[in-house]
Order: sequence, then structure tokens, then C-alpha cells
Amino acid sequence: MAYSAEELRNIFESELGSISYPNEPKLLYNPIEYALSQGGKRLRPVLLLLTNQIFGGAIEKAMPAALAIEIFHNFTLVHDDIMDAAPLRRNVPTVYKKWNQNVGILSGDTMFAQSSRLLAKIEPSLLPEIIELFFKTAIEVCEGQQYDMDFESQEEVSLETYMEMIRLKTAVLLATSLKTGAILAKAPVSESEKLYTFGIHIGLAFQIMDDLLDVFSDQELFGKQTGNDIVTNKKTWLYLKAYDLADEATKAKLDSAFGLSNQFAKVKVETVTELYNSLGIKELAYQEISNHYLKAVKVFESIDLPDETKEPLKKITLAMAKRAF
Repeated sequence: MAYSAEELRNIFESELGSISYPNEPKLLYNPIEYALSQGGKRLRPVLLLLTNQIFGGAIEKAMPAALAIEIFHNFTLVHDDIMDAAPLRRNVPTVYKKWNQNVGILSGDTMFAQSSRLLAKIEPSLLPEIIELFFKTAIEVCEGQQYDMDFESQEEVSLETYMEMIRLKTAVLLATSLKTGAILAKAPVSESEKLYTFGIHIGLAFQIMDDLLDVFSDQELFGKQTGNDIVTNKKTWLYLKAYDLADEATKAKLDSAFGLSNQFAKVKVETVTELYNSLGIKELAYQEISNHYLKAVKVFESIDLPDETKEPLKKITLAMAKRAF
């Protein structure tokens, strides 16, 4: 039986919700349950399961890897929120805000261990390849996060360097989800590599859209504090593109706005948003997102499967680029 993306998400939610945690220590396990119960689109596990399905794999055999990927992803969010001083995620207080930083660090560490433990349940003959891919990706995600933090104190960051950072921080985990699903279904190596490349372009588009939504979305819909990237001086695609296009006077205004302290957060966000609007940054960001999506489609079309078999995966990735799924 072939499942739709929505059906796979529901099956996955049921599996994730069935995981039981010890009662003690409460300050270790309650935050994990809290972090994993806040919903989210479950994009990565759904991509893994959907890819596995279109190559003829068995969902029950792929489920431990899907759980591992999602718990690992949420571990990175718990730690990222501490480093970014983000008060909200999915429109509720972040773990460190609800408890404290130490709780967030330790609970996150436990989530990483839990994700690794789940991987040990996959088919033994495939375990070495999956483990190598998973830990390579985990290291790359950490490299990406470090670059992201480095950028906050660096005066000059190029768009090229930024794109490499988001490839590591965001895109590789999406790509790994797709490739893992293919490997578990014993797909040809050539096809799993195509899916990885496909995932990289979708991931880049996804992160630029995230940058865009941080500034131009409604907080209730986005689930995070609007303008937080501006408040925390993050050098996003929008900021770097604006700086590339700005004349000296506009650059001075950007520098002045980003130099404001957090007590002037509202003014800071409003000023930078106005400057972005004057430079047409929103429209340029949509164009960049479209460029990466088109590159992804080109790779996707070369995957050696019938179009009707690939259609569910194509549908969900299109929605991802638009953040609609």
C-alpha cells in the first residue's frame, strides 16, 4: 500500500508519540517530551519515509531512522535557540526559556544520544553506511552552526560564504533524509546520490525562505518572533544581499540600525525592514528561492523512476519551498 505524505506524517506522529520516557529525572526528560510535542511539519522524517516508499522499501524498517533524524533535528533546535537567544519556537517558549540554559543543554545532549540509539535498530547490513552518513551530517550541521555564530561578529561575510553555511546548517540534513530513505530501500547508488543533490537545492531554498519569513511573516503564522534575525544581528541572505546592493549612504543606515541595542529592538526591526523594502530584497529572495527550486527539479527529473511514482515526492518538495506543507 502506498501512503500519501500526509498519511506518512500521521503514522510518524503516532510512532513518535508512542516513545516513553523515564519519570525521573524530570528536568531531563520533561523538556525532551515538550520539545518533541510542539508539532512542526516533520519534513525530514516524511521525506525519508516517502523516498523509501517510492523505491519499494518497507516503512516499518525505515521508521527507526526517521525517528532518529527528527529527534536529532529537534536536538539542534533546542541548542540553536540557546545560542540565538530565541524566546519562541512554534509560537511557544523555547526549552531554555521555559526552564533554563543548563536544562536545554543536557536535554539536547540526551536527544542526540537517543537519535544515535535508534539508528542501531536498522538492518545490520546497511548500518555502516547509514551511520557514516548520519555522523558526517551531524558534524556538518555543527560546522554550519559555528559559521553562523562566527558571522555575527565578522564585519565582512560574502553571499558565497553564507550559502556554504546554510548548506551545512540546513540543507545537508534534508539531503541526508532523502538519501537515507533511498539507502534503506536499497536503491541504486546513482539514484541516492541524485536525491542528495536534489535535497541540497531544496534545503537552500528552504533556508532562504526561512530568512525571508523571519522578517516578512506574521508571528502567529510563523511561530517564531518576527525580526529575531535582525535583533540578534544575524547576517542572513537578506542582509548580505542588501549590503551588496546598497550605496554608501544606505550601508551607513544599515550599520547604524544593526548597531542599536536590544532595548530599541522594535525600531531596529522597522528600520531594517524599510531599508530591505527600498532595495527590493523581498522580491530578490523569492527569485533566489525559485532558482534553487528549478535546479532541484532538473535533478529530480533525472531520477530513474516513473513520473507517477515520483509525483508524491515532487509535490511535497514544491510545498516545502513555499513553506505550505
